Amino acid sequence: MGVKGKLIGSIEVKCGGHLVHDIFHNYTHHIPDICLGKINHFEIHEGGAIKVGSVVGWKYNDGDGKEKNLKQVIEAVDSQNKSISWEVIGADLLELYNSFTTITSCDHQWTIWTFVYEKKTEETPELLVLLGIALDLTKMSKVTFSRTRTSIYTLICLSV
Repeated sequence: MGVKGKLIGSIEVKCGGHLVHDIFHNYTHHIPDICLGKINHFEIHEGGAIKVGSVVGWKYNDGDGKEKNLKQVIEAVDSQNKSISWEVIGADLLELYNSFTTITSCDHQWTIWTFVYEKKTEETPELLVLLGIALDLTKMSKVTFSRTRTSIYTLICLSV
């Protein structure tokens, strides 16, 4: 049995947390366009949309600029509380971790990232770089929503 941990980061989002939730729930396929250089690819492998049971894949750059892969299954979607839970089922991360779940949630003006994991050994590093990427992704989304009129912003405004 490994060492269990929880890492939480939050960032203020003046455009409203509901818009950030919408990008992860309804417009996830646009994230690589928003986060150039951080998120390289997003694909829905099973399910056709972000819903419970959907399997998604990501390609992202780690802190050293190396491309990493991540495959997740959506465990829960709570639109009322603006929360999505993603369990890692295949990834470079699983070389160091027995389990890894990401929870994105929004509370008024805050977006919260929670990583719940079990390390294989005590020497396994904390996921501070990945948390930094998640927070950067939120900042980039915030800039897209609040400063530009991209098609993503227009679509989200029409859906709210």
